[in-house]
Amino acid sequence: MVDQALAELHCEFEAMYSHTGRPSIPPEKLLKGLLLQAFYTIRSNRLLCEQIGYNVLFRWFLGLSLDADVWDHSSFSTNQQRLIDTDVARKFLAKIVEQARAKKLLSDEHFSVDGTLIEAWASIKSFQPKDDPPQAPKGRNEERDFHGKKLKNETHASTTDPAAKLYKKGKGKEAKLSYMGHALMENRNGLIVDAIATQATGTAERDAAAIMVADVAGTKRITVGGDKGYDTKDFVQVLRDNNATPHVAQNNKNRSSAIDGRTTRHEGYKTSIKIRKRIEETFGWIKGIGNLRKTRHRGVEKVDWYFTLTAAAYNLVRMRKLGVASP
Repeated sequence: MVDQALAELHCEFEAMYSHTGRPSIPPEKLLKGLLLQAFYTIRSNRLLCEQIGYNVLFRWFLGLSLDADVWDHSSFSTNQQRLIDTDVARKFLAKIVEQARAKKLLSDEHFSVDGTLIEAWASIKSFQPKDDPPQAPKGRNEERDFHGKKLKNETHASTTDPAAKLYKKGKGKEAKLSYMGHALMENRNGLIVDAIATQATGTAERDAAAIMVADVAGTKRITVGGDKGYDTKDFVQVLRDNNATPHVAQNNKNRSSAIDGRTTRHEGYKTSIKIRKRIEETFGWIKGIGNLRKTRHRGVEKVDWYFTLTAAAYNLVRMRKLGVASP
């Protein structure tokens, strides 16, 4: 499945090859190496290059002979920037989704959307006032007293990763420097048809959902399930403007829901509310097996790129379990 998608993206990879200087690592092998990291929970490029040296399965997947030299981990990290500078992760995900559609694994009518927090590669100690001049750290792990201080994204920013935002998703949870990953799942087999990572804000889930729904919406009416966080008047109207029926959970706590009995009385609504929870299994795989519980990268662009690629890796594993790749 990976080889088929890469073959269809041949023109994209051809443009990444350098025509001068010493030969670089082929971008197709770079992408395959990053997929191996997601498949087998390999935590770093250094460890990946080490395992390629003795793992015959990894060499077969990458198309390396048994006596071929393995790249240095620093060269691997340097060369993968060529992939991040392009939109190849999103295009690769689209090719995998096309394969699933050709195998009739996708629903083109029923979808679910949700978001999850991805902890940033930055310590809370780096969250300092924006107006204060930068201070040199006092020791390797200096102590900071946060008692009586208000930490807000409007007045503070991380000196390690300025794009990370202090955010918590639920009551009783601690606030952490985070990004937010969003996914649009089709309801037939739980495959991801679109994925985006953004800064963590109170409206990020609905804003990202509106973009993803607009990309899949067409002349045919679809349904979109979601949790209570999506039950707002503006978001429900956005769905309806995109010819999508909002199957979001009603939020009736101290307020009125944006949807009423005209939607909730149908059996299809109850089915969507039940199936939408499967998207949490996707996030569990991406954050647990795919190594994105805490990102190793800084900046929205890189986090978005790796989140999208890891979503494609999840689809590949899911499709294999559905028997797509079986002989």
